[in-house]
Amino acid sequence: MGVPAPDPSEATPPGHGPSDAHAHAHTHSATLKRLERSSGTLAAQAIARMDETLPWYRAMPPENRSWIGLVAQAGIAAFTEWFRRPQAPTQAISTDVFGTAPRELTRAITLRQTVEMVRTTIEVMESAIDEVAAPGDESVLREALLVYAREIAFATAQVYAQAAEARGAWDARLESLVVNAVLSGEADEGAVSRAAALGWNSPEHVCVVLGTAPDGDSELTVEAIRRAARHAKLQVLTGVLGHRLVVIAGGSDRPLHVAKSLIGPFAAGPVVAGPVVPDLLAATRSAQAATAGLKACAAWPDAPRPVLADDLLPERAIAGDPMAREQLVEEIYRPLEEAGSALLETLSVYLEQASSLEGAARMLFVHPNTVRYRLRRVTDVTGWSPSDVRSAFALRVALVLGRLQDGDHPA
Repeated sequence: MGVPAPDPSEATPPGHGPSDAHAHAHTHSATLKRLERSSGTLAAQAIARMDETLPWYRAMPPENRSWIGLVAQAGIAAFTEWFRRPQAPTQAISTDVFGTAPRELTRAITLRQTVEMVRTTIEVMESAIDEVAAPGDESVLREALLVYAREIAFATAQVYAQAAEARGAWDARLESLVVNAVLSGEADEGAVSRAAALGWNSPEHVCVVLGTAPDGDSELTVEAIRRAARHAKLQVLTGVLGHRLVVIAGGSDRPLHVAKSLIGPFAAGPVVAGPVVPDLLAATRSAQAATAGLKACAAWPDAPRPVLADDLLPERAIAGDPMAREQLVEEIYRPLEEAGSALLETLSVYLEQASSLEGAARMLFVHPNTVRYRLRRVTDVTGWSPSDVRSAFALRVALVLGRLQDGDHPA
């Protein structure tokens, strides 16, 4: 294998002069010297074995291969030092071995690949035991290598666990920044860039779901949201901000379906889904609607759970939400106004007459069928049905807001 030949002066001297303890110490000293002389050769053999048996190693850029070579050399050197002082603490192994490589190496090399690298190096060292160990010390060196292999395995797991924790903490901070930017209306290209670093691949449909966060560990809540999102095939950016649980969900154009899919981790109380928007930058609109809807839910005790922010338009408008007021005017009042005065007048009278067809017909001096036809036209134009209690409420608020707006800007 190319391991240097043993030095005759390092063999255990025959005879009965020294005690067994002294003989063992002398034997270990001889083995230690051989290890020190052979470390460079063993490292080169380990690298050659990796190049021969590990395809991923051959495919790596030269810089990463050189770092791996340093790690292999450091591992053999650390074993030599550990064999010198077997009673020394083993916590330093990870620093001795993996401290030679940059932290970025844990991103370039997977845990499985690192295990293969360590296994290859240990196999090379194990195959050289008979040549490296002093006569009679083979079993001692083999046992020491087995113990060291166990310790290096623990050290490898620790290095990757620490790297994963560091990445997790960093990712959590990035995610919190993105969620807070969307919720506060400050989302910009920087937020989009941070989201991309977290794996957000810009889905076409995005909505924001808001509710109360449960008591306890917020990390567990976030992980529960992620599990639910994976099951529903949704992308999510999520976080607990104060007492609120915020979820930015992408991948579906049905906000109510999204909210139902993710509702499990939310605490008791209302859960509101904002409208669907095209991308993360526009998600601030969905977040604003969901925030206003969450505040307005107290005015509709029987609201379904979850509920759409758009279903809370009248409550939001009364609570002072300018976006809801504008939406009611633009989506209800203005289309009715453009459709002709008859529709606005008929709707207004119908609502004032407690939704009575006959009462409205008498006030308008028309046949009830005419009122019925005009109300159907109201539904066609606005999407809200005057005969439905909730819709009638929204229509009434829209009429009030439209008239107030027209009163502020008289023709």
